[in-house]
Amino acid sequence: MQSRHYFFAVPIPSAIKNKLFEWCDEIKKDYPFKRWVHPEDYHITLAFLGNAEINQLNLALNLMKESLIEISSFRLQINHIGIFGRNETPRIFWAGVHESNELNKLRVNVYEKCIQSGFQLDEKPFRPHITLARKWEQSFGAFSLSSLQEKFIKMEEFNIEEVVLYETVLEAVPKYQKKASIYLGDE
Repeated sequence: MQSRHYFFAVPIPSAIKNKLFEWCDEIKKDYPFKRWVHPEDYHITLAFLGNAEINQLNLALNLMKESLIEISSFRLQINHIGIFGRNETPRIFWAGVHESNELNKLRVNVYEKCIQSGFQLDEKPFRPHITLARKWEQSFGAFSLSSLQEKFIKMEEFNIEEVVLYETVLEAVPKYQKKASIYLGDE
């Protein structure tokens, strides 16, 4: 039996997904990554849970429903791109959002509720991003982030109104399936 992996994330609105995807589609031929992310899989991860039991997921969802009532919706804007990994051969190519106290507060809230539910979470600093592509094709030479920065398009602000529990289904496209939503400020 295949294990099921879950994570909590902020979904990206369709209009923004489409604009990001169109930009990625334009640069793909010049920036050969092994895997480009399907636009329906664009999101900002708040907490990666890994394998989880349904009762543990339900506990986390219930705790979040109670606490996210206190958090109002807010706006974000994608305003830069970056990489994780080595400059010449990045593992991850991503789009980032402007610094947001609201997003940081939301992430702390979600993270704490997951810990209270018994999840063992990664303790790395929160670096909010939307993964666009994975694994640079080394045979094409060194990757140049500066050349891409010049081509990056301006994105409009968008509302963050919910936190979503996703399940990863590796063989599917898109591979992240929405399992539950919790709306901010929702009673």
